[in-house]
Amino acid sequence: MPTNSLVAFWLLAALLIAVPGADWAFTLGAGLRGRSVLPAVAGLVAGYTVVTAVVAAGVGALVAGSPAAMTALTVAGGAYLMWHGGATLLARPAAPAAVATAPPATPPAPGGGWAVFRRGVGVSGLNPKGLLMFLALLPQFTDPRGSWPVAVQLAALGLTFVATCAAFYTALGTAARTLLAARPRAAGTVTRAAGAAMLLLGAVLLVDRLVG
Repeated sequence: MPTNSLVAFWLLAALLIAVPGADWAFTLGAGLRGRSVLPAVAGLVAGYTVVTAVVAAGVGALVAGSPAAMTALTVAGGAYLMWHGGATLLARPAAPAAVATAPPATPPAPGGGWAVFRRGVGVSGLNPKGLLMFLALLPQFTDPRGSWPVAVQLAALGLTFVATCAAFYTALGTAARTLLAARPRAAGTVTRAAGAAMLLLGAVLLVDRLVG
């Protein structure tokens, strides 16, 4: 696979990831409410890895070509985002300063990390816009006459996107948590804003598919 195609795709992926959206909101909310942002990022990465596998295997094109399947995926994704956004808004505000100064040996809440991980998988894996983005962009950077099979090229491009997501969202969540650790009010505001953003994005997905 040509290196220039991979680099060009990486630059485009970095620009798309830098645009705030559901992943941003989830990462910020999870990072401020938990001890570590890593479970949230791992969940997002796992979800996008599944989408990469689906697209590389050719299943993504079949899903995108079926109006019923796309409607079901959009409704599921939108409803999930609205549920998670509402839960974030209604949850009791965390105390970042207290969490940041807690003894390292204190064990996390049972299942807390796994719960955040599973939510992250849902946020990225059930996002129909993510699937459509992969279907629209990845093929443009492949070469059917190249030495690598197209499926392998798609997988390489998708994993490049996944790796960039992992690096960016880890930095974003860590930076937000560090900056807001001693500012409980600001942290609470950001968390509520993240919940509201997920709620709004989910509603937009539903309205766009069911009304549009």
